[in-house]
Amino acid sequence: MSQVRTRDPLVRVLTVIAVLALAAVAFWRLRVEHGFFDLKIYMSAVNWWGDGHDLYDYAQPDRVQGALYFTYPPFAALLLFPFGLLPLGVTQALFTLGTVAAVVVTTYWLVAPLARRQGWPAWYAVAIAAPLVLVIEPLRETITFGQINMLLILLIMMDLLVLGPRGSKWTGVGIGVATALKLIPGLFIVYLLVTRQWRAAFTAMGAAAGVTLLAAAIAPRASWDFWTSALWDTARVGRLDYTGNQSLQGLLARLVAPEQPAKWLWLLLALAVLAFGMWRAARAGLAGDVVTGLALTGLVSGLISPITWPHHLYWFVPAMVTLLAAAQRARAGRRWGWLAFAAGVYAVCVIGVVSLVDWGVDAVPTDTVGLFLARNAYVLLSLVLLVFLPINRPGDYPTSRAI
Repeated sequence: MSQVRTRDPLVRVLTVIAVLALAAVAFWRLRVEHGFFDLKIYMSAVNWWGDGHDLYDYAQPDRVQGALYFTYPPFAALLLFPFGLLPLGVTQALFTLGTVAAVVVTTYWLVAPLARRQGWPAWYAVAIAAPLVLVIEPLRETITFGQINMLLILLIMMDLLVLGPRGSKWTGVGIGVATALKLIPGLFIVYLLVTRQWRAAFTAMGAAAGVTLLAAAIAPRASWDFWTSALWDTARVGRLDYTGNQSLQGLLARLVAPEQPAKWLWLLLALAVLAFGMWRAARAGLAGDVVTGLALTGLVSGLISPITWPHHLYWFVPAMVTLLAAAQRARAGRRWGWLAFAAGVYAVCVIGVVSLVDWGVDAVPTDTVGLFLARNAYVLLSLVLLVFLPINRPGDYPTSRAI
């Protein structure tokens, strides 16, 4: 017994080294090299703005989608502006390190409670899980595009998994700031409302309004342009039918490309998904299963948004953690079922929709079953999870109160 205990730390360290090595090789082989394309748009746009031009007039040519613009609210531009003063290589390094650090922190919040119940040290579980998270396509795309998504994820999860369970009066500030940065996180304010977290919901609204008004005071012209014009111009964000657009509207657009899908049909489907998804998220949250509520709300946001790129879809990660939590408490037969479900979700996320399957450059209709499945993998997976993701009992998933 003493020999086993002596060897355990060494075995764990060697396991972590092996996982890190395999993850690094997988990331390198599976990545699509985008050259920090989105980050370069951010930096070019804020530098253009700093030179005295109108922020939302900036456009950058793109071989797939024509022209791409700066589409974030003015508050995001203000936060990004200082990075434009740095050498581009330094900014790229900072964004990459920031994304990796955010993955490590959020992975700790998600897996540490499960690890403790399994009898594993938290560091060991995180050291294995974080590299596996970085291998999935949503994170590969986040890093190689130079995206800011993990900052938003960090803010949202800090509210729901850390501050909320502790009853902090600051719960909601993170969601509010995330909403001011990129609008779609505003659905998490709806989640706070449907789970009757009234104080946190109004705190989030106040934070979003406060920083938005602050941005308007600092940059009134850009704020006016965004809220009265740029926000409503859907042509600024890219082609609807492009395979990377893993939203309901993207699925519909790929069926009829190069024609445009019927807006009424998209709105009807989006409202149905919103109602059903938020009903399930509310059930999860009110039952004490915050992780499932988080995952369901995130998946709904991806489905109903007009355009959802793969780097927006981190939400498969908490969904997989929910499946693992269900497996921990299930009997043998059902345990293997939940584990197989989680493995299937992970496999789809690793294979992805733009890395190995189909770039979807040409505006052509999706006319075979195989193509439909390949080009809409994240949409279909999100819908499956929306229906079948388990809602665990409070004891099945310890909250972050113990973190």
